Amino acid sequence: MANTLLDTVWDLHTVRRLPNGETQLFIGLHLVHEVTSPQAFQMLAERGLRVRYPERTFATVDHIIPTDAQQRPYADGMAEQMFAAIEENVRVNDLPFFDRSTGRQGIVHVIGPELGLTQPGMTIACGDSHTSTHGAFGAVAFGVGTSQVRDVLATQCMSVAKPKLRRIEVNGRLSAGVFAKDVILHIIGSLGVQGGVGFAYEYGGTVLDAMSMDERMTICNMSIEGGARVGYVNPDATTEAYIEGREFAPAGDEFQRAAAWWRSLASGPDATYDDVVTMDGADIAPMVTWGINPGQVTGVDDVVPSLEALEGPGRAAAEEALEHMSLEPGRSIAGIPIDVAFVGSCTNARLSDLHEAARVAQGGRVADGVKALVVPGSQRIRAEAEAAGLHEIFQEAGFEWREAGCSMCLAMNPDKLQGDQVCASSSNRNFKGRQGSPTGRTLLMSPAMVAAAALAGEVADVRQMVAS
Repeated sequence: MANTLLDTVWDLHTVRRLPNGETQLFIGLHLVHEVTSPQAFQMLAERGLRVRYPERTFATVDHIIPTDAQQRPYADGMAEQMFAAIEENVRVNDLPFFDRSTGRQGIVHVIGPELGLTQPGMTIACGDSHTSTHGAFGAVAFGVGTSQVRDVLATQCMSVAKPKLRRIEVNGRLSAGVFAKDVILHIIGSLGVQGGVGFAYEYGGTVLDAMSMDERMTICNMSIEGGARVGYVNPDATTEAYIEGREFAPAGDEFQRAAAWWRSLASGPDATYDDVVTMDGADIAPMVTWGINPGQVTGVDDVVPSLEALEGPGRAAAEEALEHMSLEPGRSIAGIPIDVAFVGSCTNARLSDLHEAARVAQGGRVADGVKALVVPGSQRIRAEAEAAGLHEIFQEAGFEWREAGCSMCLAMNPDKLQGDQVCASSSNRNFKGRQGSPTGRTLLMSPAMVAAAALAGEVADVRQMVAS
């Protein structure tokens, strides 16, 4: 049986098979941030241990950092404690730390790739569920809990069961106004939020082949929303071009040797999968969630589904979602009023995302009563966007231009929904309370669709606002 990339990378990093059937897997790159690491570091200290391979662990701050007033100490006492804790832990263990003073601070799943830390063939762990983002480079990347953060810090290994593998092929071409965010929402809507449980997802097909690395990262980022533990794309020339020249990437002859090895990892045409799903990119419209999980999603030109069309647990979940969202079955998705528009998150805060949102915003004006934020994914992206004049486009249109951070994606910082506000969001989760208010309501969509909603004051079809 021909090996897939998952098989090859897994076997290369296997230390041993454990009695419980899991694998003791060596982790090539460990990324940490301020929220899930303090307890893990404390557990090491209580055992008199230090980080086993400090050269393989890199830290940043993203979840709790304010995106407007960033003076220390922070007004939020818990945020200040978390920041102080990671400062002390990286100092004691002599770990690289990308804070604001370095100019390289940002969302952990944004800076890993942009610094060249993320490379094909790696195993990667981080105490954040969206670590699957790094799979866009042909890595096997896991989001882990605090106890596993501890294990990796102490041993550079973790215990994990090898998942089955599903290949998801998206072929054909995407229509104008349809982006990577729409593709992954379409996949989750088709397969369900539990559809990937027990699986890793290998994404491919002509649509994925044509995507930039930014777009592939968006796809892999939300694998976890579809229930999969891992999502990846096979490395190719696009991958190599992105990595070459980055700070932590191989250079010169070493890069050429590395690139040849990366290409050898890709699943071959005769690779065997546990399941294969094919989709046509032409069938995908700009997508908008109407419920309280990312699988409750439909095209912007569609309507809120009727309960009669749903069966079993799906119907009960839809009833709960419609009650929370104050939506009626049969209502058009387009035209749902919004209060807040958020462009940002580890899913969609890269430079290309900001370009697409700015393209929509240019020459327009945020609707009265709408609060609109643009939060770059890193300090470098913010600087690059400003060099391109994107901040001026956003500010002239009435958007707030913020510093780098996770911001309103999960609201562990001052950026929160208030009351029952409705937010058009380019983030990854629309769970109850996710954006800081238990009664707040989130509509997931692409950055371009968020910008369109901000200008219209309601969900709008971006295809009608920007020519291809």
